[in-house]
Formats: sequence, structure tokens, C-alpha cells
Amino acid sequence: MSKLLLHNTRTGRKEPFEPIVPGRAGVYSCGPTVYAPQHLGNLRPYLFADLLRRTLEEEGYEVTHVINVTDVGHLVGDGDDGEDKIEAAAAKSGRSALEIAAMYTEQWLRDRRAINVRDPDVLCRATDHIPEQIELARRLEEKGFTYRIDDGIYFDVSRFPRYAEFAGLDLAAQVDHGRIDEVGGKRNPADFAIWKFAAEGVSRQQEWDSPWGVGFPGWHLECSAMSVKYLGEHFDIHTGGVDHVRVHHTNEIAQTECAMDVHPWVNVWMHNEFIDFQGAKISKSTGGGAVLQDLVDDGLEPLAFRYFLLQAHYRQQQTYTREVVEAAATGYRRLLALAAEVRDAAGEGDAAAQSDYRERFRDAMRDDLNAPKALAVAWEVARGREELAPGDRRALLLEFDRFLGLDLVQADAPGERFESDPRIDGLLAERQQARADKDFATADRIRDELAAEGVEIVDTPEGPRWRRK
Repeated sequence: MSKLLLHNTRTGRKEPFEPIVPGRAGVYSCGPTVYAPQHLGNLRPYLFADLLRRTLEEEGYEVTHVINVTDVGHLVGDGDDGEDKIEAAAAKSGRSALEIAAMYTEQWLRDRRAINVRDPDVLCRATDHIPEQIELARRLEEKGFTYRIDDGIYFDVSRFPRYAEFAGLDLAAQVDHGRIDEVGGKRNPADFAIWKFAAEGVSRQQEWDSPWGVGFPGWHLECSAMSVKYLGEHFDIHTGGVDHVRVHHTNEIAQTECAMDVHPWVNVWMHNEFIDFQGAKISKSTGGGAVLQDLVDDGLEPLAFRYFLLQAHYRQQQTYTREVVEAAATGYRRLLALAAEVRDAAGEGDAAAQSDYRERFRDAMRDDLNAPKALAVAWEVARGREELAPGDRRALLLEFDRFLGLDLVQADAPGERFESDPRIDGLLAERQQARADKDFATADRIRDELAAEGVEIVDTPEGPRWRRK
């Protein structure tokens, strides 16, 4: 049996996973800053973390998964300048910061669940952990890693010789060219805020008393404080988007290793790549980047988006276009249709007949979560009418789905419970032609008119079908 290999950003290579405590795995994932709707690209880090968790569990580990919600302290600029994003959203909308954070946290949780991303064991909010953040800042101050300037308490990166190692930073170039916007009084361009003071004459909704005066924590502080609280001063895996490597995660490492006097603080760092939207359409529902509800309004199942994400390795940049996602939805429905053939098959099948497929699937997942390769094995099994008995196909697909989370055998087969009416059928045909002509405005108008009548459009392998909601 091959060992589970994970790509470690810290070392730049794939390594066998060796837990700190045998049989257990502590995982921390950077969560959302909840100042705006979470768009489709925001879902990729959580699908990746879900895939990691499912694989660890299938490998026999007891997993503790912690995710934070940033509901204070994330400023517009990486250089610790500009407004707090949630304060700014609250001022613009007329709602309270608490209401803004609650609304977008709920949307994020709802969308995660819609694509079968499991809830974490611990969901921790920054505003619920101010004492822990103050204590971490106090420890850094006591050890001489911080200094005070007019707008806050800052971490002095020159006191941490390993600061540039994690992301391979060129600190000399930062001095010459400036990686980030300057804040007056900083000793080094890369120095970052531990605690920000409330600006004189500026009314803020979220601020707290501290040993340094009234203010609020820096963005980076929360992840260090909360991960240590729930996973300890040394834990197994930290995940996040590749955009966090150079600033957020570099700063987390610096402040935590200095405060806790530990190295490495985290054994394995894992990062997912971006989705390239190539100017994809603006969301009708939010006015910003496309959200999951936009796909649902277009007649696509949420799990079709999960299928789309699984088609690319998490460290591979993925391109999003309307056509690509619709093609993924068609592929997903075809896979469901094949799986539905064996939904009622009896028995557990023949383990010997299943073993080759099982090992190839699991070997793919053990190779740094190679979901596309594993998905190809699932397709072999789904199509394997001649090679495998129905019971074998069902048993394998159920097992594979514990990793993939696509509801393969449990979901209804596509093509069921659809209706027919000459007028609506004609509108569907007109919409299909408009889509073929890339006249998306007409296609959307027809979809919206039918939706107003309570008609749901579903793309199937046989073409678009409809049913009343």
C-alpha cells in the first residue's frame, strides 16, 4: 500500500504524511473575510480542504478541522493601510458590521453545504477570540519582537531571520521597490500590524480595550491565536489559497514561531491555485463576481460545480467559462445516469474483482489528492457494465464517493420527473438556440420568464428539460 503524499509549500516537494500524534491529524484552513458575497472562486479553497479531510479520514486518521471567519481586522491594503473591509461594507450599506458579517457568513456556509463541503469541527470567529489575540500580542511584546508607532503595534521582521524563507522573499528588493504600501514610521517595508489603534475622530463599530489602548487586532494575528487555541502550538497541516503565501501565511509563521518559540510551527503547508474567470459575467444577484446561486438560476446543480472543481488538481490553475462549467454539468449528469443503473443492486460484490479499481483510485488520492485521476477511475467503474457486476459497481462508487462527495449512487438519476408542454418546450428550444448562438441575453431572458412561472430548467445528457419547482 502506498503512503499518503502531500505537497508541502514549506519544503517545495511532495512528502509522506507523518502525523505528530499517530492516528490523528490537526488541520487549520484560512476562512473567508465576510464583507461581501463569497463568489465561485472563493469556494475552491474549501473544496480542496474538504477533499483533504475526506482523504485523511479514509486513510484512517481522526481529523480535527478548524476554520476561521475573519469578521474584523482585514484592511483594504496588505500594507496595513486603508479601511477595515467589514467596517467599510457596513458604512456603505447602512447595516451594522455584525449584520454584514452574519449575512455573508451564512451565505458562505449555505454554499459550502450545497456542494457537499462538510462543516468544520470548529468554526471560530475573530471577534469571539479577542482575548487570545491580545495575549499573543503581549507575548510578542515581552520577547521584544514588536514596536509602537502612531497607528499601532508592529512586528519587526528583522528580529526573525527566517522571515523570507517560506515564500522565498527578496527583502532587499522590498526596500528598493516596496512590496506593499508604506505606513509612516515602519522600520522595514515587510513589518506588519499586530494591533491597530482606533484613529482619532474616526467612529468604528468594532474596537476593544487592550494594554496598548483602544483598537483592533491585525488580520494575521487571528489565525495564529485561534489555530493554537484549538490545535496546539505545533500541528500537522495548514491550508489556504496560494495568494496567502507571500504575506498572510508568512506573517502567521513569523509571529507564531517567535511567540511560541517553535519551529516548524506547522509541519505541512498546502495551497490551492486560483480560478481564472477570464472576465466571466457579473452576478445578477450580487453585482460582483458570480456566486453559486447564479449557476442554480441557470439550471445547474450545485454539485455540478463540485464536479467542475474536481476535474483539475488543486495545485493547477483552473479556467472558468460558462461553456466549460456547462460541459462539466453535462458530464456530471452522465456520470449520475450511469451510477443510477446500479442504485438498487444487492450485495457488496466480489472484493477480488474490485481490488484493482480500488487501489488505482486510492493511489491517485494518496498522490497529493489527484482528484482528476481518481475521477477517471470512477468513470471506468460507472461504465464497466461488461467488466463488473452491478453489485461491484455500486460498492466501488459508494466507496469512491466518500472521497468525491458527488452523491453518485444516492442522487436521483437525471431525466426523472420532467414535464412537457408545447409552449414551454418551444421556449426551451428557443433558449437552446440562443445559447448556441452565444446570445446569452436572450437565453437569460427566457430563463427568467420561465422561472417567474415556477419552471425549473435542467440540462441533461438528452438536452434541456424542465419541471415545475
